[in-house]
Amino acid sequence: MPIVKQKEWQQCVSNNSDPYGKAVVDVARRAMEILDAESGEFDCYKLLCRADEECGAGGITGFMAGCAANIISQCHSRGEEFRIKWNGDHGVKESEANSGVVNPAILTVG
Repeated sequence: MPIVKQKEWQQCVSNNSDPYGKAVVDVARRAMEILDAESGEFDCYKLLCRADEECGAGGITGFMAGCAANIISQCHSRGEEFRIKWNGDHGVKESEANSGVVNPAILTVG
């Protein structure tokens, strides 16, 4: 898979050997493999759900999906494309994102 930041990827893998963290890494890994195999448009949510199912992670939470999105955005060659789409899907414009990834588990009550 076109991981452009090997050091960061290896750090994610080594820091997440517990079952919870490993599930996030496994989903991110599978999602990146899917991004490699399929060019063109993608739906971030469907991509992560498919990756979750295919790697047998057992159903990740919204927080876990946000963590996987962060890993993808930081490590994969299509990471910036993924990050912008992910944030847009969660109602955050690129001008408001500050190069970060939206965490869908955070609620804002106004």
